[in-house]
Amino acid sequence: MEWTRGRILGRGSTATVYAATRHNSNEILAVKSSELHRSEFLKREAKILSSLSSPYVIGYRGSETKRESNGVVTYNLLMEYAPYGTLTDAAAKNGGGLEEATIVKYTRDILRGLEYIHSRGVAHCDVKGSNVVVGEKGEAKIADFGCAKRVDPEVDSEAVMGTPAFMAPEVARGEKQGRESDTWAVGCTVIEMATGSPPWTEASSGESPVSVLYRVGYSGEAPELPCLLTEEAKDFLEKCFKREAKERWTATQLLNHPFLITKPNTEPVSGFVSSSPTSVIDQTFWSSVDEEEETEELQEDPRNLDRSNMWACHSERIGRLRCVGGLDGSRLDMEGGGWITVRVSCEGTMIGGSHEENILEVGGL
Repeated sequence: MEWTRGRILGRGSTATVYAATRHNSNEILAVKSSELHRSEFLKREAKILSSLSSPYVIGYRGSETKRESNGVVTYNLLMEYAPYGTLTDAAAKNGGGLEEATIVKYTRDILRGLEYIHSRGVAHCDVKGSNVVVGEKGEAKIADFGCAKRVDPEVDSEAVMGTPAFMAPEVARGEKQGRESDTWAVGCTVIEMATGSPPWTEASSGESPVSVLYRVGYSGEAPELPCLLTEEAKDFLEKCFKREAKERWTATQLLNHPFLITKPNTEPVSGFVSSSPTSVIDQTFWSSVDEEEETEELQEDPRNLDRSNMWACHSERIGRLRCVGGLDGSRLDMEGGGWITVRVSCEGTMIGGSHEENILEVGGL
């Protein structure tokens, strides 16, 4: 396949993603490139992605080894181009968090993608907002299979990998990683879509990845549930955040949860969701006006006032205004900044090395 490389879309520690134009058709592609001698993970990603085909998984377009004009030999993974960016981008451009109807739509798409790849014997192992892109028709598509692996229930000797704030407890402890771990990560991604930040950020500011990892694996806690979400949404998250992996709901079960049942007039418009705080027709603006009126009504009757809960909710809204980023997260520096990555031994000691952008590899216990 002949194609021309374009601008950089993102950059990790061992690979760079470019926009590209396919010759003879003018189709826009996303090309993930790595120097051949550093392409082990990219080749594994290509092998897994080439075996998948779903509207809710980024499309595979081919792979090749190519000598560039500067003489460097690269390995290139060619993929479908998603024009509307990632879910992390969508939350940031929507004021720091998405409306619940939009979260429902994207969560349903993610679970359809996971239901499919799980049926094919694959676990993604790094589900998060920056690894889910929005396609041409507004559908969410699971991308970045750099940590993905074939799931063998009898043998699971591979080192576990992923992003600390999105890891399930058993993954953080280095015990095992599979379909159930993806379910936990879906819950984390819902929190990210709702608040604009990954889970655990209320106490992890300034903490090292190892500290976050220890808290996830050994504290016995689950991520804090955003108070702005409905009771149905919170119940959904509780099904994702069972500490025991076997107790978590599967992708198929979650698709039938009341939270994801389509309700009249709640389906978001297809395409990239974006709003401006200066727009007088912005839904978030009118929602905030309604909320202020409700607050005034509550203040008139002190019996209805729960100050601690109100403060928590307003804190979440304020948090949406800040930029998303940092060690927990998952924002990719689109201008070329890389992520500092570590590998952690079973004792939790940083011993150097890296995998992909902000990926942490944990040795088994």
